[in-house]
Amino acid sequence: MTPNYKEFKTVIGGREVTVETGKYCEQTSGSCIVRCGETVVMVNVTMSPTAKEGQDFFPLTVDYQEKMYSVGKIPGGFTKREGRASDKAILTSRLIDRPLRPLFPKGLFNDVVVVATALSVDPDIAPEPFAMLGSSIALSVSDIPWAGPTGSVVVGLVDGKYVINPDLKQKEKSTLHLNLAGTKDAIMMVEAGSKEISDDEMVGAILFGHEEIKKQCAFQEEIVAAVGKPKLEMDLYHVPEDIDAAVREYASDMLDKALDTFDRHERQEGQDAVEKAVLEHFAEIYPGKEREMKDSLYYLTKEKVRRKIIDKGIRPDGRTLTEVRPIWCEHGILPRVHGTGLFTRGQTQVMTTCTLAMLGDAQKLEGLDDEDTKRYMHQYNMPGYASGEARGIRSPGRREIGHGALAERALAQVIPSEEEFPYAIRMVSEVLSSNGSTSMGSVCGSTLALMDAGVPIKAPVAGVAMGLIKDTETGKVAVMTDIQGLEDFLGDMDFKVAGTEKGITAIQMDIKIKGIDEAILRKAIAQANDGRRHILGKMLECLPKVNDHMSKYAPEIISFKINPEKIREVIGSGGKVINKIIDETGTKIDITDDGVVSIAAVANHEMLERAKAIVLSIAKDPEVGDRYLTEVVRILPRTGAFCELAPGKDGMIHISKMSDKRIESVEEVLAIGDKVKVEVIKIGEKGIDLKLLEKIEG
Repeated sequence: MTPNYKEFKTVIGGREVTVETGKYCEQTSGSCIVRCGETVVMVNVTMSPTAKEGQDFFPLTVDYQEKMYSVGKIPGGFTKREGRASDKAILTSRLIDRPLRPLFPKGLFNDVVVVATALSVDPDIAPEPFAMLGSSIALSVSDIPWAGPTGSVVVGLVDGKYVINPDLKQKEKSTLHLNLAGTKDAIMMVEAGSKEISDDEMVGAILFGHEEIKKQCAFQEEIVAAVGKPKLEMDLYHVPEDIDAAVREYASDMLDKALDTFDRHERQEGQDAVEKAVLEHFAEIYPGKEREMKDSLYYLTKEKVRRKIIDKGIRPDGRTLTEVRPIWCEHGILPRVHGTGLFTRGQTQVMTTCTLAMLGDAQKLEGLDDEDTKRYMHQYNMPGYASGEARGIRSPGRREIGHGALAERALAQVIPSEEEFPYAIRMVSEVLSSNGSTSMGSVCGSTLALMDAGVPIKAPVAGVAMGLIKDTETGKVAVMTDIQGLEDFLGDMDFKVAGTEKGITAIQMDIKIKGIDEAILRKAIAQANDGRRHILGKMLECLPKVNDHMSKYAPEIISFKINPEKIREVIGSGGKVINKIIDETGTKIDITDDGVVSIAAVANHEMLERAKAIVLSIAKDPEVGDRYLTEVVRILPRTGAFCELAPGKDGMIHISKMSDKRIESVEEVLAIGDKVKVEVIKIGEKGIDLKLLEKIEG
C-alpha cells in the first residue's frame, strides 16, 4: 500500500526522534512526519508551477497550526473549531520562516507554502522545534530549489549547564530559553529570553546548540540521499546584463552625488531624481523594462552604500560604526494614563503606556500548553503615518505581534511577582515615527512607562539593534550599532539585544545571508553591550528611579489569603454576599480557587480596608475574645439584640450583658441600626454570645 514509505531515526537532546516520509500527503512537493515521544508534527510544502504575472518579490508563506485535538481539548467559542491563529502559533510561524527564507535562490517568485501541523502534543516535549526541523526536511526532500538543510533546537541553561530541548521541569529552573536554527556551517536565526545572563553565557549557549544542529543537518543529508527528489531547474528572474551595464554606466556618478549627504530627506530626493532621469533616458531604448531598470538601480545603490560603510566606515547619516543616534526621553505625559514613557532615538520614536488592573483582568489563553493566563501583556502598534505612508489602520499583523512579543520577553524578566505586586499589567507601544529598530525603542519606552507607573521592576531594561555588512569576496565585515531603516534594508543582519546593566534579557537575530560565524557573533554581542549601557544611561537621566507613588487614577490593590473552604461563604448563594460587599464599598473583588483575595479601589483606601475587614470577618471563624464594630440588626425585647458579625453570621447580646443596671427591655439601651462595639464571650451549639462594650453615638 505504501511502497515509498521510509523511516529514519536519530537522537536529539537524549530523546529518540523518528522521521517518516512517503506514507501521507502524496500530492505535496515535500512532506514528512516527525515523532518524538508522544509529540507528532506533520509538515507539508508546496510550490506553484509559475509565478504570478508581475510578481516582484518572493511570496513565502509559513503557517504553524495548533490543533486542539492534539492535547485532547475541544476549542472554545460558539463554533467549537480552531479559528484565527493564536499569538504563539504566529510567533512559531515566524520562527520557522526566518531560517528558511534566506536559503531560497534569488529571483524565485513562485509561491511557496510551508504548513506545519501539531497533530499530537506531549506537554513535556514541545512541538515547535520539531516543526522547524520538519520544515527543513520537507523542503530538503522536495523538488523545490533550496540551499538547506537547517537544524533547530531549544537551548536551556539549568543549574549552570546547557540543555537541548528542555522538558517542563527543566524550563521552570532554566535561566534561558533560546530558539536556535542554522546550517552545518553557520547560525541563521536566534530568538531568546533570559534572566540577565552574561554575554559569554549567551554565546556559549548558541555555540552549544549549533553543535547539535550540525548533527541534525548530517541526519537530514542521509534522508535526502535516500528519498530526496531532484531539484527543479527554475527560470529565475534577473536583470538582463545589457540593461544592468547601461544603467550603471549612466547613473553611477549621479548616484554618488545623490548619496553624498547625511540628510535622509535630501538623500531620498536625490535618489528619486536619479531614478526619474534613468527611466526617461532609457524609455525608448528599453521600452517596457521599467522594473528591470529600477532593480538595476537598487542593486547599484546597495553596492555603493555598503561599500562606503565597509571600506570607509561612513554610514548614511555620518555616524561611526559604534555611534548611537541622539536620544531624548519623557515620562508622565498623559495625565489619566497610569504610566507613560516616550523614547526618541534619531527619527525613531515610541510612546508606551502602562495600564494596571486586577489579576482577574489577565489575558486568558487557549493553546496547546498548560499556560491559561498571562498577567504581563505587551502589545505593539505601528500605523502608516509613523513612516509617512498614507495607509489606513489595520488589525495587527505578524510583524506587530512579533515585535510586541520581543519587547514583552525583554521586560518579563524584571517584572515583580504576583506576591510582590498583585496587578495585571498591560503595556501598549505606539510607534510615532519609524526609522529603524522600533522594537528596541518599545523596550526602552516600556521601561520608562513601568517606572513612571510605580511598578517596582527589578532593574531598567534597554535595547539596541545591531547591523552587519559582510563582503563575501574580501571577507571584510562591518558591525553597526543602532541601525536605521536604510542600513537594515541594505544590510545582511538585524541583531537585537535587550538587557539590564547586569545582563541580557532578550535577543533576536534575523539573517539575510547564509549565516554568521562565532567571531562575528561575539563582536556583535560585545558591541551591543556597550550600546545598551549608553542608552540606559540616557534613560536614567530622564527618570533615575521607579516612582515612589502610583497614579491617582490607578487602582490600589490589596491581596491576602483565606481558607479555600471559606470561599463559598464569601461568595454566597448566587454571588449574593460578595455582590453586597462590592455594592456597599464600591470596590472590585477577585478570589482565586486557592483562596487568594484581591480587592481594588480607585482613590478610596477607606473602603478598600472596609471590604477587606468584611471578607476576613466571613472567612475567619469567631473566637472568644474577638472584638467587632458592628450593627444591631434584630431585637427580641425581653431577650437580647442580634448583631451581624459578618454577612450570614450573627451573634446575640443577651439583655443581661447590655448594662451594669437591671433593664426590663432591650429597647431601653439599643435600637435596630445602632452601631456597637462587642466582644465574643462564648461560642456554643446554639450560637455566639456577645457582650456590649460600647454604643457608638452618632
